[in-house]
Amino acid sequence: MPAHLDNPDLSCDPAARPAVKDETVQVEFAVIAGSLGSAVGLNHFRAGDALITGSTGDRWCVSRDRFDAKYRPVPPTQAGACGSYRNRPVTVLARQMHEAFRVAREAGGDVLNGAAGDWLLQYGPGDHGIVDRARFERVYRIIPES
Repeated sequence: MPAHLDNPDLSCDPAARPAVKDETVQVEFAVIAGSLGSAVGLNHFRAGDALITGSTGDRWCVSRDRFDAKYRPVPPTQAGACGSYRNRPVTVLARQMHEAFRVAREAGGDVLNGAAGDWLLQYGPGDHGIVDRARFERVYRIIPES
């Protein structure tokens, strides 16, 4: 059975490293509430939320307010329209896990499942994600310690 991580704080974890994502994604905005299956678990969304397809074909959703803060349109896409968006370069904390694990995206939120070798991400306090090893290596860069 995978280890369940209960709201881990990677800022206190010596194995966690700062990382930044660099990716252009394709976005549609949900017309009605629903769910979609991602590589790491079921993602529930509300009308207006961003439904994202990453450069590696992975799919996930982001609430509209978080999306607007984290992504910018790639011309000719206009803000708020379906099309291409690029993430803003924001540092997150990342820790590669060496056994299968589970974590909630947020308190009471969707539970995500990771395999040995996948990366646990922390976007902020109580805000987590999982990225598989191959995708992490393709779209994230570990920031070297100075």
